[in-house]
Amino acid sequence: MARKLYNPFLDFKFDNQTCFLTGDALVSADEQIQVFPVWMMRAFGLEESPFKMLDENIVTYKSLKLPCSVDAAQAIGIMDDAVEQAIEQGYHGVRELPQELLFQWVGRILYGVVFNEIQAGVKQALISGGDMNFSQALVHKFRNLHTMLQSLILPMEFEHKNPFTILVLPVDNPADTFNYRDEINTLIFSLRMKDFAIIATLQDNGTNAIYHEEVLEKVKDHVLHPIQFEEICARYFYTAYLFNRLPEYTFMETPQKVFVEPMPLNDWTLKPIFDNWQAKTYGQVLENFWKPWGFTLFEIIKNPEQPMTFIADESGAFRVIEDIPKQ
Repeated sequence: MARKLYNPFLDFKFDNQTCFLTGDALVSADEQIQVFPVWMMRAFGLEESPFKMLDENIVTYKSLKLPCSVDAAQAIGIMDDAVEQAIEQGYHGVRELPQELLFQWVGRILYGVVFNEIQAGVKQALISGGDMNFSQALVHKFRNLHTMLQSLILPMEFEHKNPFTILVLPVDNPADTFNYRDEINTLIFSLRMKDFAIIATLQDNGTNAIYHEEVLEKVKDHVLHPIQFEEICARYFYTAYLFNRLPEYTFMETPQKVFVEPMPLNDWTLKPIFDNWQAKTYGQVLENFWKPWGFTLFEIIKNPEQPMTFIADESGAFRVIEDIPKQ
């Protein structure tokens, strides 16, 4: 393994003359890739669609790019092609993809958004003449994500357990559906399209899947109505917010490969891994996810002990939905 791990956060190098993944110097402005795969943008007409940045500025999907060396672009292209072929087959094709490959695909998009957010923040700091205010906790998460993403170009083994979990669910979506969400502070991602949807939690060591085990067991082997998936998605985004650990990983470089080992999440404080679930706060998250169907917070938490749900019926069995539009 000749190549070494690259850490752009050491000197905060996020210019367009350095490959985002390898740190190699670039010789041409043409050495760049799109954050969102070209085939996806074309399939859903996203090139000129608006994308809101954290500073409230609106850019287009097509304008989000990453400086990228030829070698790194080739590796990303191979990964993209494999995912594109699986997505053409729909849910069953995507479900068969290895978790690591899905992580690389999701991670490239999410880190690409992060990279563009950082570039925008650096530019704004230069204009204002002040320092860029950047949380060290976020630097820690983004550095870990970037290091793991280098599995695209370096042999890498995730020991004992994956730091990430990619959930793929079958959903009865309208044909033209494309619904993308991310939350870079908590490193969670969702995408709903064709006949499936994805939820990715990128640095929780699988704990969200354990937290939501009961609801995941309830929907197992069922094709979901979009409103049911959005409910699961709201639960995941909320618990990603409640997750109160900053995961640590050891990265051991050897001549053969990089070994990645998650450190235990339990700490000396003995605090639970997740903060307490608050029905009203969850209801506010769910209201946002259910906007297409117009349910209000008042309706959702009318009974605070049992917020509104479309996952289960009154008997606790999976609820088959036939009377709500798919939107």
